Amino acid sequence: MRNLFQKHITDLARIRNDIVLLSGDIGNKMFDNFKSVDPNRFINCGIAEASMMSIAGGLALSGLRPVVYTITPFVTARCFEQAKISVGYHDANVLIIGTGSGLSYSELGATHHSLDDISIMSSIPNMRVLAPCDPNELRIYIDEALNIKGPTYIRIGKKGEPIITSEIKNISIGKSNLIKEGKDYLILAIGPIINEALSAVEKFESTNKKSVAIASMSSIKPLDFLFLREMIDRKFKTWITLEEHGFNGGLGIRINNWLFRNDNLKKINTINFNTPDEFIHKLGSQNFIRKELKIDGSYIYKKLLLL
Repeated sequence: MRNLFQKHITDLARIRNDIVLLSGDIGNKMFDNFKSVDPNRFINCGIAEASMMSIAGGLALSGLRPVVYTITPFVTARCFEQAKISVGYHDANVLIIGTGSGLSYSELGATHHSLDDISIMSSIPNMRVLAPCDPNELRIYIDEALNIKGPTYIRIGKKGEPIITSEIKNISIGKSNLIKEGKDYLILAIGPIINEALSAVEKFESTNKKSVAIASMSSIKPLDFLFLREMIDRKFKTWITLEEHGFNGGLGIRINNWLFRNDNLKKINTINFNTPDEFIHKLGSQNFIRKELKIDGSYIYKKLLLL
């Protein structure tokens, strides 16, 4: 996703002179191509992330389309007030990209984990919140976000995520899509961790007569309630939410609350896969930490066997 972002934003800058890229304390060689388009439209803000967000708000109110990019915790938690007041309050046209979301930087510890960013950013009025599952969704979201009014936050993975939505024709902000059909159970997932669901379901269906549908719920705010209504009509036995994020403020609690507010839907069985409400002190690869937290494909497979 990171590579797709730098290439696509550079291509857009070649045809749009209103795009300005602001980067935090991150390797700036990845933006050499962007700087070759127009070095005056690249601003290295260093570790002054709060100032970076305020600058972006000002640029947007001046008629430009600023894009803010750095590692997720430092573009959300560190500059929350500026995102709220300088961007959200003014409904400013700022695109915020948090790279290495979830446990992508698991080896660096809790300072670099982003397991609360969806909760943080979705609490800001006017702020759209997206969590694409692959580079294809990301590209479409970037294009749309840069052509509509108001701020958008997109959390992305690090690199190497496979494209799994190439056959989906209706990707857009506020829209959810099934990326795999099934009739017995439904997995509602966001972000690259959806690949854990795909591997678990492939193994499950190879030895079981039951089948599992998988949906990309990448538009978290706004959430596609019409899609959820359609899933109700499919009469799945169980709904499973999956996210590399905490339960509070994440996808799982949003789905559960929506079901609870609709009296006739309360009886739907739900299972929520998410990170625990605690700091993660163990260090290791992203796959290792996912396994430790029981949000990996092997654990999802075991849960499916028990349904």
